[in-house]
Amino acid sequence: IQPKRGEKAQLVAVANQNAENELNNLIAARSTEMGLLLGLQKKLKMERLPERIECFDNSNISGTQAVAAMVVFENARVKKSSYRKYRIKTVTEHDDYAYMEEVLKRRFGKGEDSKPYPDLLMVDGGKGQLNIAVAVTDELNLAQKFDIIGIAKKDEKKGETRDKIFKPG
Repeated sequence: IQPKRGEKAQLVAVANQNAENELNNLIAARSTEMGLLLGLQKKLKMERLPERIECFDNSNISGTQAVAAMVVFENARVKKSSYRKYRIKTVTEHDDYAYMEEVLKRRFGKGEDSKPYPDLLMVDGGKGQLNIAVAVTDELNLAQKFDIIGIAKKDEKKGETRDKIFKPG
């Protein structure tokens, strides 16, 4: 039963219009997100769509109090409930590569409890960080489970004009 005329009928019409507008906005946003993911897949020459992306970065204060962070994106949206901060426990000296190795082993070294795996693992750093990530995933028999890239900032002193993305090989 719904009203046919009067103030209540107008309220129903406004509610229907608002719902239709919201649905159109959701469809447009989802289309944009899908376009971003498809573009990323194409740019990185990935076989699967990067629906879940995990990004890792290390940090410290003058070589002390080392930590690493993991941020997660699902379907091109931030998923803050999956963010993680890791205190570096086993590395005593300043060594970014050792920090990355520890954190990745802690993230992926729990067998089935490590799921869900990302479709794309991003590590902040150049070839060295990427090689550590590849070595850890190889050691844990995860080499074909997801793609890995390393991202490094441009070095303007060397005349570089763009940030760099590294892939294994």
